Parts: sequence; structure tokens; C-alpha cells
Amino acid sequence: MTQPSFPPFPKRFLSLSSTPLFQLGLAFVSGVGMALAAAPINAWGLAWIAMAPLWIAVVRSGIGGQKSGKTRSLNPQSPIPNLQSPIPFALLWGIGYHGTALSWITGLHPLMWLGIPWLGSVAIVLFCWAFITLWGAALVVIWAWILRRLSQFKIQNSKFKTILVGTALWCGLEWLWSFTPLYWTSLAFTQSPGNLLILHLGQLSGPSLITAAIVAINGLLAFAWLQVSQNSKSKIQNSFALLSAIALFLDLYAVGFVLYSQPLSQSPDTALKVGIVQGNVPTRIKLSTQGIRRAIEGYVTGYEVLANQGVQAVLTPEGALPIFWDADHNPFRQAVLRQGVAAWLGIFVQQERQITQSLLAIAGNGEVVGRYNKIKLVPLGEYIPFQEVLGAIVNRLSPIEASMIPGTSAQWLETPFGRAIASICYESAFPELFRAQAAAGGQFILTASNLDPYSEVLMAQHQAQDLMRAIETDRWAVRATNTGYSGIIDPHGQILWRSQPHTYETYAATIYRRQTQTLYVRWGDWFTPLLLGLAAIVVVVSPRGDRRAGSV
Repeated sequence: MTQPSFPPFPKRFLSLSSTPLFQLGLAFVSGVGMALAAAPINAWGLAWIAMAPLWIAVVRSGIGGQKSGKTRSLNPQSPIPNLQSPIPFALLWGIGYHGTALSWITGLHPLMWLGIPWLGSVAIVLFCWAFITLWGAALVVIWAWILRRLSQFKIQNSKFKTILVGTALWCGLEWLWSFTPLYWTSLAFTQSPGNLLILHLGQLSGPSLITAAIVAINGLLAFAWLQVSQNSKSKIQNSFALLSAIALFLDLYAVGFVLYSQPLSQSPDTALKVGIVQGNVPTRIKLSTQGIRRAIEGYVTGYEVLANQGVQAVLTPEGALPIFWDADHNPFRQAVLRQGVAAWLGIFVQQERQITQSLLAIAGNGEVVGRYNKIKLVPLGEYIPFQEVLGAIVNRLSPIEASMIPGTSAQWLETPFGRAIASICYESAFPELFRAQAAAGGQFILTASNLDPYSEVLMAQHQAQDLMRAIETDRWAVRATNTGYSGIIDPHGQILWRSQPHTYETYAATIYRRQTQTLYVRWGDWFTPLLLGLAAIVVVVSPRGDRRAGSV
């Protein structure tokens, strides 16, 4: 058979695209493109194409492979050779995505205020950045390796089998990843806050359904490109994968539009006027005499101003008062007794030699009627992983001397206005914490955070996480942060108010308590086990070494 002819430019481009240097560069760039889809850039459309090169690398290296691990071209006459392994490609893609999205971690520097030398500060911050980047990249590498092995021996020459298994595998790995201490950059979060229609799919099965949509559509686009690049003569075959991707995308948008269009009931009986105080006390001075005085003055004054404006409760950030809770001598509680207005106070609570990062619900009479202890502590900042091994080597990057202990998972924050869904800082990335509290009767979301000393990149991403949680649970969200962004988000993901960064602000708004239960709140993430079950069936029933006709 004669070699297929290509027009001069496409042939030169295809020849260039087959070189290892180009492919590795494309891996990194496409990973960066996925990161740019997320906040604060919000170029969410990139997420629907940025994973396609990763799919192409895995498909080229896997389908048609032999037991020995050697690979051959999907089309013997194709001018594009297969990669010997997709692992370097996957690693660079993961580094591009997670490294770029998590670059805000460099805001930890300088750490001289903790007594760490400048050079040591740089080394610690670079180590943290590299570690969390590689932690995320490892997921991508594992996905690529497993999918390649399965496509070599079990699901050859079937694009839909490959896409189903690949999508299920990615969702399953993200589900496992969510149980680890380092979880932030799921693919679903690339759509927040810009793509509200797609984000409403989270009401059905949480972020996993959004992640699955992104992975599957990128897979279909990858197969569409592979068909064109192999010069297939069948126009139907060339266009089928592309049309399938477009149809799936439009169908998902239609479902999201229906969910987004549901009206919000705002009965006066459920209204709650809340206030927010953003104290703007930098972490570097927070535990100094000046910092403690500034925090007490700022939060007490802000509380009193809002109380005089007629709010029913005031929310403060995580660790608003950098002192231990002492009901008899706490200046904030004295202000509550004078004003008679409830508050949710972020403060440290001491338990023998250990402490908890807590959010206290204080009634107008000064009584603590509810308490929520932070569950997801920040590694190195609030505790040291593998304390027995690393404790003698690494000091926590925190001025708090005592070790923090996490709260239990079965916690409910009772307030004078009904049960709330509580979250402290890092917990905004963990949807199951919000879902469980909503299922237990939580009527509105309270997020208390301290995002200092990080940049507006983290502020925007943290807001994006809370926005997803508000949509998934169909709840109003009230956000109080130390330095920004504080805000009010409605159940459809509309940001009704957002503070300016690094400023002292107070704000009053009316939210509404809700008792609705989305499918996700009732059933949890049912979609991931369903996908994994279907993928397992496909893998089991597919004969090993299947050579049936049907190319990509």
C-alpha cells in the first residue's frame, strides 16, 4: 500500500509534533493551560481541551501494544510514531497543572519572623512547593500508567471503552486523593467561579460528575485528533468523536441550565441578617503584643458597629483573637454581653497541652451554644505528619507552640438560629464535610479562614472552593477571612459581595436558611462508584489481547 500523502504544512507540523522535545513541551504547556482555567485567571474553557494532549500520549503508547511493553503505531502508515511511555508526558503535565495552580504557596516566604534564616526560608518554601506539586503530579502518572496497561491488554481498539475506563480511573483516583492531607486541585475546581451552569452538575453527585465530564470530553477530542492525524479517509469516522464531544458538552450544559434556573425561595421567616468582620491582622505580627491589641480592638469594634446596624449575628475569621478562650476574661464575649447580639467567633481553645482551632457559637447572653473544631489541619502549619519521625527534624511553620488536634468528623454547629454548616479555612476543599453537615440539617454555610500571608491567587481559589460547596448543598454561604476575600454567596453561586484584599472591612447582609436536599446531599458521590463498576465490567469481559477490528 502506498504512503498517504499530506499537504506540505500539515505534514511538516505532524513531523514536528512527533519529536520528543515538542511532545514534552506540549505536556507542560497543556498542564499550565489547565491551571489557567482555574481562579484567578478563570479561563475555564481551557479545561475542556487542555487534557487532550495527555490522552493522546496515553492512547498512542498503549493501544496496540504488546505484552513486552513495546509499542507500535495504531496505523502502520501513520507518520506519527508512538511514545514509548506516557509517564514523562504525564509527569510534566501534572507539574504544569499542579505547580502553576499551587504557586501561591511561595507566599510563605519570608519566614524570618519565625526565626528562620533567609536562605532556610527559601529552601523550605521551595521544598513545600515541589512536594505538593509532585503529590498532585503522582496522580496523573498513576492514571497514565494504569490506563496504558489496560489499553495494551484489555481494551484495545475501542475508543469508548478507553474513555469510560480512563474517566472512571481518574475519578476514582481523585476520590482516593480526597482522603489524603493534601487535596486542593481537583479538575472540577477549574470551572469555579466562571462556569456556573456546569458547576450545578455538582448538585447531582458533587464535583466528581464535573471532573468526569472534563476527562471524557478531552478524551473524545483526543480521539478526534488521532483520527485526523492518521489521515483516515472516512469522514464519518473522523467526525464522530468530535460530534460526540460537542453533543455531550451541550447536553451537560442543558442539565446545568435546568438546575441553575430553579428559583430560590426567600421567605421572610427564613431570613437572617448577618455581619462580617475582616480584621486584616497580618499573621507575622498576630501573636505580638501589638498584634493581639490590634485584633481585639478591630474585632470588638467591628462587632459593635454591626450590632448597631441591626444584624442578628456576626461572623469573624479563623483565629480572629490570637488568644486562648477564657469565657470570664474574653473581651469579645464582654462586648456580646453588652450588645446582646449573637456571634460566631474564631479562636483557639486549649485542651491540656493541646489546642483546637475552633469556631464558637455565642448566643446574645454570652453562652457558648455550639462549637466546631477544625478537622482538616494544614500539614507543617498546624501539625507535623509522622510526628515521631519528622518531629525532630522539622518545626511547624506556625508561631503556636502547642500541637493542634483535629476535630471529629461527626460535628454539628448549633446556633441560636438553627444548625449551621461550619468550615475552617483549608476545609473548603473537602466537599464531603459540607455534604455531611447539610444532610444532618445544616441550613447555611459559615466559613472562617485566615489566608495570610498568601496572595490574591489563594484568596480567589478559596472563594471558588466555597462557591462550589454553596451550589452542591444549595445553601447560602457567609465567608469571613482575616485579609480577604470575605463574601456572601447565594445557592446558585452568585457572589453578592466580596471584600477587598488586605483591608479592614465590616459588612452586613441578609441570607436565608434552607432545608432543601440536593441529590448529592442525599446520596453523596454515587457517580464515582457507578463509573468504576461499569469500567470494571468492561475490563473483565474484554478478552486479554483483544485484536478485534476497530481503530481509533
